[in-house]
This record gives sequence, C-alpha cells and structure tokens, in this order.
Amino acid sequence: MFRAMRWTAALLLSGLATAPSWGSAVLQCVPYARIVSGVAIRGDALTWWDQADGQYKRGDKPKKGAVLAFRPNGPMTLGHVAVVSRILDDRRVLIRHANWSVPGAIEEDVLAIDVSPTGDWSQVRVWHSPTGQMGARTNPTYGFIYPAKAKLHDFTPDATLGTSVRFARVDSDMWDERALPAVMRQPRGTPVPTKTVMTSPTRMAAATPVKALKTTKPAKQSREPHLEADPFIVEYADAAPSQRTLSAIIADVRRETAMN
Repeated sequence: MFRAMRWTAALLLSGLATAPSWGSAVLQCVPYARIVSGVAIRGDALTWWDQADGQYKRGDKPKKGAVLAFRPNGPMTLGHVAVVSRILDDRRVLIRHANWSVPGAIEEDVLAIDVSPTGDWSQVRVWHSPTGQMGARTNPTYGFIYPAKAKLHDFTPDATLGTSVRFARVDSDMWDERALPAVMRQPRGTPVPTKTVMTSPTRMAAATPVKALKTTKPAKQSREPHLEADPFIVEYADAAPSQRTLSAIIADVRRETAMN
C-alpha cells in the first residue's frame, strides 16, 4: 500500500499522470477536448491524428481553437489531446485540457512551450499546475488539428463523463514573466551573443559577461570566442530549478568553448 502511494505521489510531482493511467472513473482528455474544440472525433487520443485526415485540416502551426495531438510517450500510452486557447508567440501558447497533471483535473489557459529544434511544435513542454512550473518531460506530438470553425466552447462537468476538478484559472498576465529567451526565437544556426545566464525555465538572472579566453592565433587574427547559448541544453532540458552557482555555470561555458 505504501509503495503504491509513493508511486502515485511521484507521478503527480513529475507531471507524468495522464489519461491512460487512471481508467474511466475520472474525466479523460478526449471528451473534454471534443467539447471545447468542436472537433467531432472519438476514440483514444493517439488515433485522432489519423482520424482527422480527410475530415479536418492538419498542420504544425498553432491556431486558436486547434487541437494539439500528442504521441504516445512513456506512461502516456494512449496519447493526449489539448485545445489551444491563445497564441502568445511563435513558441508559446496557452492550452485547455483535462487529465494531465492530476487525474480528472481540468487545466485552463496554461502554458505549453515548443522546444523542438526546428520550431515545428513536434516537441513540447506543458505547465504542471500542482507544482507551479513547467513539467519535466518533453512530449512528442503529431501536430495541430484545425476545426472547421475556430471557437472555444464552454465545458460543463458531467458525471457521465467521469469525475473532475477544475484548477483555478491562472491570470493571463503572469505568462508575460515566463517569456522565452530571445535565442529560442532565432533559427538554430543564427549566432546570438550571450548576455544572460538562464537559471530556470521561468526566470533569467542577469550575469556578468564571460571574459574572452586566450587564443593561440596571431594578435591580428585573434578575436573573442563566440559563446552561443543553446536553450536545448541550458535548463530547458530539465524543469527543476537550478541549484548551481553562477560561477559553476560560467566555468562550464568556458570549458565547452575550449573544447570547441
């Protein structure tokens, strides 16, 4: 019994609790997404992408009212579906979905971030309401399913769909404090000078510029080494707040520069 309780608690904290793990006693993501989006598809979430072919337009660009279809991944064996409620920028949207952070829970207008290398929304991170931070897992997706008419419909809890609880809706202004680093809005090959050190996905701390390393080239050809921040390595690989010191982070940057 205690082992089961620890296992359940671990799932809740890591954001791994999803529809397939909890049976039909609680509200699932599928009926919620169908009602809110108006996309009239039934069946497990992992089948929605193929079912939409020929019925609805599909693509890799987020649009208000579109359904984001998740691929099966880890314990999320039946996939997942969520509805886009607002576009913040090219890499950030707000979504409405059910049965994600907590069994049967409804989360409205929470953050989803595109962390794919090419910006095609094939990999996303999703807000975890119980802990108030981005979930630790990177989730692969199929893409977006666009309804014939983009409209967000209200969801009224229905006992026949399973028990549910609704998290308090987050103030939309708070997402402005969780803007992506500028480098994530650039193409992967675009050089971007490093001015800050990211300490977590939800905040950035201003840092002193990294001093130039000595080079072995003649003085006329010498120049400061270019330090390009890679958001897919620095902190966006893990949602947990960083416990490392600024000096340790700068030391790692210098070490990586010397190796390259």
